[in-house]
Amino acid sequence: MPEREISVSGTLVWYYYICPREVWLISHQINPDQDHDNLSLGRYIGENTYAREKKEIIVGNSKIDVFHTENGKMVIGEVKKSSKYKESARMQLAFYLKELKERGIIARGELRFPKEKAREEVILDDRTERQLDQVKREILRIIYLEKPPQPKRIQFCKKCAYNEFCWS
Repeated sequence: MPEREISVSGTLVWYYYICPREVWLISHQINPDQDHDNLSLGRYIGENTYAREKKEIIVGNSKIDVFHTENGKMVIGEVKKSSKYKESARMQLAFYLKELKERGIIARGELRFPKEKAREEVILDDRTERQLDQVKREILRIIYLEKPPQPKRIQFCKKCAYNEFCWS
C-alpha cells in the first residue's frame, strides 16, 4: 500500500454494504467508468434536486449531499436515485452523523429518494454506532489487503460502473 493517509469515508461505508471489492478499488484510487449511466444519473440528480438547500458540506473525508437547519438543529441529507440500496445509504448517512457528533455537532439525518418522492429519517443510536465501529475496522482490513478481493457475482454487478473491470 502506498504511503498515504488511510481513512474511512462515507462513500466507503456505502460500498462496503454493496461490494467489498469496490471498497478496495476505490481506496486504491482505481476509479470506475465515469461515463457509466448510473454515475451520470447520480450526478444529475445531485445537481438538479433540492435547489433551495445548501449542497455538499465536507466533514473529514466525507462529502454530505445537502443540509439545512430546522428549528435550530442541523439536518443533513443523503440523496440517492433509488431506495434499492437503502441499508447502504442508511449506514452511510449514520456514518456522517457519527462524524458530526465526534466534532460536537448533533444533527438529524434524512435519506432522500427524489425519483420516488420519499424521505426516511435516520437516527444515530448506540447500536448503530457500535455497528459503524465494526464496519470501519472491516473496511480498513479490506483496504490493507495486498490485492482486491476476488470478484463475486452479486445482484448489483449488472449495473455497476466496475462491471467491465471485474468481468472482462
